[in-house]
Amino acid sequence: MTILDEIVSNKRDELVEYKRALPIPVLKGSVFFERPCLPLASRLRSSDTGIIAEFKRRSPSKGFINEKADVRQVVAGYEACGASGISVLADRAFFAGGPTFVQKARTVISRTPVLFKEFVVDPYQIYLAKASGADAVLLIASLLDAGTSRELTDLAHVLGLEVLYELYDPEELDRIPAEADMVGVNNRNLRTFEVDVDRALGMLRQVDGRHVKVAESGLSDPQTVLRLRREGVQGFLMGERFMHEADPALALKNFITALKHEKAAD
Repeated sequence: MTILDEIVSNKRDELVEYKRALPIPVLKGSVFFERPCLPLASRLRSSDTGIIAEFKRRSPSKGFINEKADVRQVVAGYEACGASGISVLADRAFFAGGPTFVQKARTVISRTPVLFKEFVVDPYQIYLAKASGADAVLLIASLLDAGTSRELTDLAHVLGLEVLYELYDPEELDRIPAEADMVGVNNRNLRTFEVDVDRALGMLRQVDGRHVKVAESGLSDPQTVLRLRREGVQGFLMGERFMHEADPALALKNFITALKHEKAAD
């Protein structure tokens, strides 16, 4: 069994408890449920950097990255330092996150779209994302068939959420929901956790321009981001690059400064 298989198996068990404790009618009573969502896709299209800065305390392959990091402090810093979007891990068992982290993030940031970063396998999780204060939700192609992807995308849109549809295998290109707002390619293989930016770039070149293109994971230097931007990539989901630092927000600020210098010198 791969790490991804373990995550999904655990997720299905976890959802049984979530549904019992927080049924959908309760989620609909959340203070965030009627809140208008902020558009992440258009923010990425107009951004000079396109960085979606991620709050990520732990990785299944590497263990804790920044165990003591406070979500409110980090995401408030991300917003102040110019993140185009903010991603928050909503998985508890493998990433030491959770929906409550998304809720806490929303209480301290008001101008920046929040991505609910989760392994979504059930419509319930779309309601949970909305109730947690998210603006967009991640759907991973390898976990879903084409019909379920469309169903979840439609539900997300009914609730006002945008969808970032994540690919890894080239055969998944044919399963992109036409209505997906953003299409991301994970540079990291979710089964082996190896990183290959060139492979991901080859796939992003095949994504229709009506979707905002996003490169995910394994990005560590401004030169790579600038290279991807030249190829039409508009969003860059980055977590470990910043979370490894004592001050993730300062790391983001310094990265953006370096990126602008690289662009000016190009």
